[in-house]
This record gives sequence, C-alpha cells and structure tokens, in this order.
Amino acid sequence: MKEYTPGAVERRFADLIWENEPISSKDLVTLAEHTLSWKKSTTYTILRRLSERGLFRNENGTVTACLSREAFLARQSRRYIEESFDGSLPHFLAAFTAQERLSASELAALRQLIAQSEEG
Repeated sequence: MKEYTPGAVERRFADLIWENEPISSKDLVTLAEHTLSWKKSTTYTILRRLSERGLFRNENGTVTACLSREAFLARQSRRYIEESFDGSLPHFLAAFTAQERLSASELAALRQLIAQSEEG
C-alpha cells in the first residue's frame, strides 16, 4: 500500500467499512447516506479513491479491507514517529509524556508490550 493519510471525512468513511466489512456496496451506500448524509455518487467516489490507494477493494459488489484498521494505524503511527522524531520511539514517548504522566494502567500495559517484544 502506498503511503497515504486520509482526511477526516475519508477516515470516518473508512471506519464505517472496517466496522461493517464485508459489506455490499449497496448497503454501504445506504449506511453512508444515514451516517454521513452522503449521496450515492459521493460514496462511490470516495470508495474508488480509497480503493485506488490500496486501502479497500470492491469486488463483485462486496467491499472489504485490504488492510485491517490496526495495521493501517500501525503504519500511520510508525510514519509519524519517523517523520517527527527521527524514527525514535523513546523520543516520541518522552514528548508524549512531557505534559502528562502516564497512569498506572498505561505503564502496566507498556511494560507488558515491552516484555512481549523481548520474548519474541
């Protein structure tokens, strides 16, 4: 997938797909109409744009993700860290926690992630 950052509206639409996939394109049009107040043409235009960028596919009238939401967010996060913090996760965490301390549960979750990373 090419590097791509969707705008706020495209992101809301992508979330609709991720939450409901696989979904028929007809049902997606209805869902976008009710949720985003979009017309059919808008839905298909944005779907085509996101499909061209490798995020989703619309085959035989069924829309599915080429990449899970979690995988997409992981790529976006890594790209942000690379661009903003020279690829340094510790520098990112230092900046992130500079204004507000992490809670005990957040610290425990980070310790667990570190332990899992060390294991394998």
